[in-house]
Amino acid sequence: MKESRDKADAPTRAFVPPVTSLIVALVAGILLVLGTMVDRRPPQPSADQAFPTPPAGLAAPPAHPAAPPLPRSGPVRIRIPAIGVDAALARLGLDRAGALRPPPEGEPEIAGWYGGGTTPGSRGTAVTTGHVDTRAGETGVFYRLGALTKSETIEIDRADGRTAVFTVDAVEVYDRDRFPDKKVYGTTGRPELRVITCGGGAGDGGYRGNVVVYATLTGSHRTKGHAVAG
Repeated sequence: MKESRDKADAPTRAFVPPVTSLIVALVAGILLVLGTMVDRRPPQPSADQAFPTPPAGLAAPPAHPAAPPLPRSGPVRIRIPAIGVDAALARLGLDRAGALRPPPEGEPEIAGWYGGGTTPGSRGTAVTTGHVDTRAGETGVFYRLGALTKSETIEIDRADGRTAVFTVDAVEVYDRDRFPDKKVYGTTGRPELRVITCGGGAGDGGYRGNVVVYATLTGSHRTKGHAVAG
């Protein structure tokens, strides 16, 4: 499915196909993030940041051992020190077409998470997303997401006073027409995180795909200045 354009000069939107029954069963959500080219192209992941291809007939081993999953609790903030991200997280839902509503374009510094799925740190695949840039030419919260590398950390502060610490397993970029739904949204039974924004090739003033960061929960600690209940 391709999104129609309201005007001939409207920017193209990079998106993942609408939710299907299969994706819902896999805990999914989907991405619909506005993206227009600003004065320079945002960083894109290099091939050595992708998952390695396992030998024929063998499954790829987990990149990092997973920590025990945390109880469900909504996230409130995301930090990615390696690329200077420190942003509030807004709960996002789906629109009538089954697409994840993006964070407000007027607040490109805000990231979002799919509130109908796994909460970051609990068992399953949690989904977060944010703008790479805006129609007005402002850089978004995840403008430098493609520069993230393996083994960097992502911290998510949660409402229960715990901070879930994730370690990056891979950073990949996909054309929207070949977006691997099951790979991105499927669950391994481990507590995992996906961080998604627009990326890939550009055309008609927008992006043709998505940058996806894969990360595994590798630890947790009390959020600074917040007591943990229970």
